[in-house]
Amino acid sequence: MLALLMALAFAAPAPQSSDTVVGRWKTPVKNGIVEIARCGTSICGKVVTSDGLRANPNLNDANNSNTALRSRKIAGLQILSGFSWQSGGWYGGKIYNAEDGKTYSAEITMSGNDKLNLRGCVFKPFCRTQIWTRVR
Repeated sequence: MLALLMALAFAAPAPQSSDTVVGRWKTPVKNGIVEIARCGTSICGKVVTSDGLRANPNLNDANNSNTALRSRKIAGLQILSGFSWQSGGWYGGKIYNAEDGKTYSAEITMSGNDKLNLRGCVFKPFCRTQIWTRVR
């Protein structure tokens, strides 16, 4: 009986804390790497690298809908902001997509310690989820 209880205890998933999301994450689009950090009580994420940046480190935000921002560099660009920790996930945030120059509502939930689900929405129910993998 004791062995069974111990096995169940070790098999149970660890509770997710608000800091589990902090770190570097590989995106499924263009082998991007995004670094997520704490920003006060929220989190924010910036672009570290991608296939495009490896080919051209000076890549600009050329598709931004605001023409005044089109000369800013993609490397280091903050693309995640405004999230609040609620019920085991980060909700109410925004993600900027440099591919189309638009910002979408977003939420982040974890699938264990090494995978996160980022759901971006034009408006609900028009959403898409990406699975990002932790980079060690």
